[in-house]
Amino acid sequence: MIKKILPFGFLILISLCLVLPSQGQSARNPIIFADVPDISIVRVGKTYYMSSTTMHLSPGVPIMKSNDLVNWKLVNYAYDTLASKDELNLENGKSTYGRGSWASSLRFHNGTYYVSTFAQTTGKTHVYSTKNIEKGPWKAVSFAPAYHDNSLFFDDDGRVYMIYGGGQLKMVELIADASGVKPGTTEQVIIENASAPSGSGGLPAEGSQLFKINGKYYLFNITWPKGGMRTVVIHRADKITGPYEGRVGLQDLGVAQGGLIDDPKGNWYAYLFRDYGAMGRIPYLVPVKWEDGWPVLGVNGKVPETLNLPPSKGLMPGIVASDEFTRKAGEPALPLVWQWNHNPDNKLWSIKERPGFLRLKTGRIDTSFVLARNTLTQRTIGPVSSGSTALDVSHLKDGDFAGLGLLQKNYGLVGVKVNGNSKAIVMINASTGKPVEAHSIPLSQKTVYFKAECNFTDKKDVAHFFYSLDGKSWKPIGTRLKMAYTIPHFMGYRFGLFTYATKNVGGYADFDFFHIAEKISSKD
Repeated sequence: MIKKILPFGFLILISLCLVLPSQGQSARNPIIFADVPDISIVRVGKTYYMSSTTMHLSPGVPIMKSNDLVNWKLVNYAYDTLASKDELNLENGKSTYGRGSWASSLRFHNGTYYVSTFAQTTGKTHVYSTKNIEKGPWKAVSFAPAYHDNSLFFDDDGRVYMIYGGGQLKMVELIADASGVKPGTTEQVIIENASAPSGSGGLPAEGSQLFKINGKYYLFNITWPKGGMRTVVIHRADKITGPYEGRVGLQDLGVAQGGLIDDPKGNWYAYLFRDYGAMGRIPYLVPVKWEDGWPVLGVNGKVPETLNLPPSKGLMPGIVASDEFTRKAGEPALPLVWQWNHNPDNKLWSIKERPGFLRLKTGRIDTSFVLARNTLTQRTIGPVSSGSTALDVSHLKDGDFAGLGLLQKNYGLVGVKVNGNSKAIVMINASTGKPVEAHSIPLSQKTVYFKAECNFTDKKDVAHFFYSLDGKSWKPIGTRLKMAYTIPHFMGYRFGLFTYATKNVGGYADFDFFHIAEKISSKD
């Protein structure tokens, strides 16, 4: 009897070992632990596409692809550059930090993908369209004015609209291809005070996203009532012109701004974002059920930690990625994970002049890191992440500064400064909003390694910088950077590779690689 029981018990134990791990194999919120704000999602067949905001960065309006709403990969951008202006080009002391292009609206209609956005920097509404969202090409049109937080909407009767504004929400009709306002049309107020369901004061209802489901119109907005938190407000109407009735859709953890998406099986979700300190605004998914013709968000009104969706495979290499700067024939010069801090000067960078290296050259005199052109950036990711690089500084000139940064208004840098014939490793800490040289170490060799480690756990928002002379033994340098999400930049911290001149032009730095990892060595 014992001999028969033991094998049976052993089989049960084996079965439990196989089953128990799978119970934890589900998606978790946030879906993307990185700065991917103002998301707009469409489903075409079994494939999802998502656009987001990257404001001052170029290229802009990233397009991401997923087959499960959880695992996303960058596949394109709607534009290489938004426009050519001093602010966008970082020229004449001007910048467009925190501005550029804002919340986009992604739509698919009659075989064509459309992305609408708007920009304070240009004073215009921009619409991009393509038959092939992954490869392009994109047709670009723009028109005045800049319709704030607009939602592009193609109705069943062939008419095209934009809903926009803050607090008081308006609508305007566009021509059929969404390339401009329909002649003779006038702005129409469709909701006088969209903030009303959540209470007065604070941030007025904005971030409009309009959907038509089973013959009814559903308008999603974000509000931030005074003394409260970011809140989802939903309005419903039988006609696009209204009248609209509204209610609070979700009020938990400050998760808000977004819209609705369904899967091929008929399950519904709301895609939203949450402010998460210096990390930026990070995407969440919330299950939706329908009751009495209303979408009901969350689980008992709460944002769940887990979802009945496939688990995340991580953000690398789909959202961020390491780069050895080696390119095969036919490969793009830069993978899609990279964006320039503003419009680049393409004459002053190369991955061909020295194969296997990114060369950043100086072509003008600059006064600071944030106003220097051609800083190449990638997102930081949470809860912790590190970025490291190696660079050859033998061709820097007197006054040049090159290295690795964490880009935001209150930035941090570690790099090599040249003063006359001498070089020094320098750490700059701008936690207070003003740069302070926290540490300087003489450098006598041509190759040096730098690393920045970020800790966003529970909004700790601290970073440490390191250097190495051999790429193996790392030493801390400078002071702890206290990171902060500032409105002037309106973006989470990004790793940045930089070179700029303060005295003479014509110098350059060669970056051998950029490595990103989801681990750090520092404790705090």
